[in-house]
This record gives sequence, C-alpha cells and structure tokens, in this order.
Amino acid sequence: MRSTRTLFIIEVAILTALALVLDLIPFLKFKLWAQGGSISFAMIPVFIVAFRWGLKGGLLSGLLWGILQIATGDAYILNFWQGLIDYGFAFTLLGLAGIVSKQVHEAVKENQVSKIIQYVVIGVLIGGFGRFISHFLAGTIFFADAAPEGQAAWLYSLIYNMSYMIPALIIAMIVIGFLFAKQPRLLMRSVS
Repeated sequence: MRSTRTLFIIEVAILTALALVLDLIPFLKFKLWAQGGSISFAMIPVFIVAFRWGLKGGLLSGLLWGILQIATGDAYILNFWQGLIDYGFAFTLLGLAGIVSKQVHEAVKENQVSKIIQYVVIGVLIGGFGRFISHFLAGTIFFADAAPEGQAAWLYSLIYNMSYMIPALIIAMIVIGFLFAKQPRLLMRSVS
C-alpha cells in the first residue's frame, strides 16, 4: 500500500512537471492568442496520469498543472473568479479522462489494441470537453468585451476556444493513441 502511494505521488509530480515544461518551451507550442490558448503537447502527461491512476490522479495532476501555470506567471488572469475557472477548474477537468481508466486497463490486459485506442480517444474527448467548457464559460463571462462589435460573447468564446482546443486534442489523441498502441504496458502501474 505504501509503495503504491509513493509511486502515485512520484508519477503525479513528474508528469505534472513535464506538462508544465512542455507548455513553457517555446518551440514545443504554438501560441495563438495573447490572452491565452496554445496548441502544444502539454495535456498529454495529464492524460497519461488519468489513464494510469484514474480520476483521482488525473484530477490532481490537472489541478497542479493549473496552479503551476499561475505560479510561473504563464497565466492570463483578470480576476480571482476568471483565474479559478480558467486555471483551477479547466485544467483539473482534464483529469476526467480517468473515467475510462478501468476500461483502458482491461483492454491492455486483454491485448486489444483497438479498444485501447478507442478508450484513449473517449477519455481525451471527455477531459478535453471538460477543459473546453470551463474556458468557454470564462470567455463568455469575463472576455465579452473582446468580442467584435455585433458578435455575441458566447459565439466569440466558442470560436476562440475551439481554435486551439480542437487541434491540441487531436494531437493528444494521436500521440497517446500511438504511444499506447505500441507500448500498452505504459498504461499499467507496477508496484513491487
């Protein structure tokens, strides 16, 4: 039990730090907007934690990544509530990918590569949708002034956030799907 807890803490810490590093290295991300939003590989480590450790690990890793973005000054924050929604909730919700962790582990044990990929895609979509909804709500509520004249704030936020979330999620699905199709044991935890 103790070694499982230690492995959990170590993996969450290392993969969350990797998410931050992938988000901070300029040549590994394509920043679309000054107010935030970029296409990068940074969500991948959080999804890996979610698939390996389930909801608890995924939610914790996402929360820590959001906090680290604020701590490193890589966050665009107007006020407390916007910061909470855009960084606290949004990145935490990436961990919802862990909802399919059990199914992913079963597919690995049964050596069913197509099911592994299927559940990885479903998990990434669930976690990505959670993050998107948070950013969409924050954009609609707090960035309405940025919308072009005559455009509804909700439509502006929808377009703005979809412009980077969709490509970033596609990248995550491809990379994680390929990684786990070739090395499915990476999804499994082993404690001795």
